[in-house]
Amino acid sequence: MKVRRASPNEAEILWKIRNLAIRRGCAEVYDAAIVTAWTPDAMPASFRSVISANPFFVIDGVEGSPVATGFLDLASNSVEAIFTLPHYAGKGLASLIINAIKVEARKRQISHLTLSSTPNAVSFYEQHGFVAVQEGHYYSRLAQAHLKCTDMVINLSR
Repeated sequence: MKVRRASPNEAEILWKIRNLAIRRGCAEVYDAAIVTAWTPDAMPASFRSVISANPFFVIDGVEGSPVATGFLDLASNSVEAIFTLPHYAGKGLASLIINAIKVEARKRQISHLTLSSTPNAVSFYEQHGFVAVQEGHYYSRLAQAHLKCTDMVINLSR
């Protein structure tokens, strides 16, 4: 499976992948009401512009539509939206996406990447060289709640 750049016209399917991945992966991490509020079916209008403004990567499944996502947020030099459809989880797709993000960051001469990891994904990011900096909280406007997270960083210049 190959990593490619996403198109803004794929925004709805990418939003669906996000929601399904969060609903499955975070079900035991956050309260059900928070997960529901955090993953509304209606996609925010701003999501399409995020795809346009950043290197947003996807991997297509055998059906030819995206099954895994992730992007490099150029405004903050951070890794965002690493999500895989639940029935594709564990097949290495998220690793391919994170590696594509690292390659893109190096091309842009970005020396460090940050991210805020949900508790269930910390070990994944550690396997890819990220180091925990501190425990924190990410404020989700969608959920209207502070979500426990781990702030992480990787030095790409090594």
